[in-house]
Amino acid sequence: MPPIVAFSTILIILVSITAKNAVANLHFREAPKFYNSVNCPAVNPPISAVHVAMTLDAAYLRGSMAAILSVLQHSSCPENIVFHFVASSAADTAVLRRLISKSFPYLQFEIYPFDASAAAGLISTSIRAALDCPLNYARNYLADLLPTSIRKIVYLDSDLVLVDDISKLAATPLPNDVVLAAPEYCNANFTSYFTPTFWSNPSLSLTFANRNPCYFNTGVMVIDLERWRFGDFTTKIVEWMELQKRMRIYELGSLPPFLLVFAGNIAPVDHRWNQHGLGGDNFRGLCRDLHPGPVSLLHWSGKGKPWARLDANRPCPLDALWAPYDLLKPPYILES
Repeated sequence: MPPIVAFSTILIILVSITAKNAVANLHFREAPKFYNSVNCPAVNPPISAVHVAMTLDAAYLRGSMAAILSVLQHSSCPENIVFHFVASSAADTAVLRRLISKSFPYLQFEIYPFDASAAAGLISTSIRAALDCPLNYARNYLADLLPTSIRKIVYLDSDLVLVDDISKLAATPLPNDVVLAAPEYCNANFTSYFTPTFWSNPSLSLTFANRNPCYFNTGVMVIDLERWRFGDFTTKIVEWMELQKRMRIYELGSLPPFLLVFAGNIAPVDHRWNQHGLGGDNFRGLCRDLHPGPVSLLHWSGKGKPWARLDANRPCPLDALWAPYDLLKPPYILES
């Protein structure tokens, strides 16, 4: 076994063992059951279902639980929501299944193992270690992991809460051959997401020719998996990651490959569906305010996470909006 591959494999094993122990020590309250309104279509997945995809791991499981609760609480048809969770194949998926089932006894969900080694060899170090976790790249492989009967999904990160009905987001139209939809931020400096090596190479910089590329955050996306599979977009993303290993054409984790493949060719979504950056900047984690305009989804992307700041008794003002969805049991009321 080559030394680099061996090291990656050993690292994944050590991380998975730590994750197992961390997950086993988490205890969550049971969430209330939420019922469909009288106007909801009959529960008949996958026809009337809203399919939501998320990743599960020890570091963000507390955030995932809060996100799930927020989705259900604000949905007019919560019984029509089906969750698709992706977890590391080395993690104890049985423990994850038990925790989810205990807190959400009536939840429709499935857990799919993700072979972390498939992504580990393609990951280049970025500005923040958390961005280099193999599971952070699972969104690249959703079309391969989920059943082919699932055509359209809403992908959500674990560090967010919804305060609006997810069916509105799921209903985002994807015209013609458009594969995904997300809020775009065209005022961001798009060139900063790629290195001078990329922009100085004509064959690479021409990637965006005849496109009007804008930054979009991959933590909230509506994806047509059928079109993704037909266009083999997983391979397209992987090819950019392979080039990155040879030439260092970008700096920031799993986002740039998505930009290279999709920027300028996505369906727009109102900014209210991703009030992102609430975790602060990636270096100091400073508190941030909401962007102007209405809010349907609050996203603590960035260095700081609300549960960590609340536990440290150093919360940002907006962390109080996350706290009501926290299902973690305080240590003094743990069951024997």
